Amino acid sequence: MAAQKPFLGFGLGLRSEHYQDVLEHGPTGVDWFEIISENYMVDGGRPLYFLDAIRRDYPMVMHGVSLSLGSTDALDYDYLDRLKTLVERIEPHWFSDHLCWTGVDHKNMHDLLPLPYTEEAIDHVAERVMRVQDFIGRQMLIENLSSYITYCEDAMPEWEFLSAIAHKADCYLLLDVNNIYVSSYNHDYDPLEYLDGIDPARVWQHHLAGHSNEGNLIIDTHDHDVIDPVWALYEQTAQRLGPVSTMIERDGNIPPLDSLLAELDRARAIAEPHYGT
Repeated sequence: MAAQKPFLGFGLGLRSEHYQDVLEHGPTGVDWFEIISENYMVDGGRPLYFLDAIRRDYPMVMHGVSLSLGSTDALDYDYLDRLKTLVERIEPHWFSDHLCWTGVDHKNMHDLLPLPYTEEAIDHVAERVMRVQDFIGRQMLIENLSSYITYCEDAMPEWEFLSAIAHKADCYLLLDVNNIYVSSYNHDYDPLEYLDGIDPARVWQHHLAGHSNEGNLIIDTHDHDVIDPVWALYEQTAQRLGPVSTMIERDGNIPPLDSLLAELDRARAIAEPHYGT
């Protein structure tokens, strides 16, 4: 059964380029930060120093890229040990990872690879999510991908697949609005049908990001500003799903912090009128 979802407000992905600025100026325009888990799954050093200092002033969530929930490899319990240590260190509001696989024979390809949308894959991933949650001692969020291929075996649309795993594993969703836009463009489906197929109670977080449009294909690159059609889809998301903690995700061509705060203000201005607050 879905719990009452928390609402953190509007956040940013914490990047090393902004460590000093955040510490020195304590920007009030950001309500919380998301960290990339793997960047801090270390024994010490500069990243943990800044993480601890910033965590004293801001709520945080954790977002991973290497859990490989869809893989047929055994779960990596060395990785999970380090993940759990970080969870215990910063006490995030939640932790998340992607609905994907990242390699075979425990070789990380450093890419987020899509799964076939089948009942067998639902059962496989849900069982792994439940084992991760049992090990960490809390529920997690799973994120939809930007995808560039489909499988002949697909038996349902992505939103049904995502929703079925969330209900079967009793986990929550990180619904990436940009990824919905990218995949709907690449695979020619209606993004509003995607939103209508999602249980609002399961959605605890949104990502907003930029991408690269190659004409006949969009690549999710996180190195541009959010574009107007994604902002429009985000407004539809806010109307349908209600208050959901939202953040701007930027991983390349990283601008000054003030530029990201301006994008965050735009997200707030779009969403809040639909939240009834």
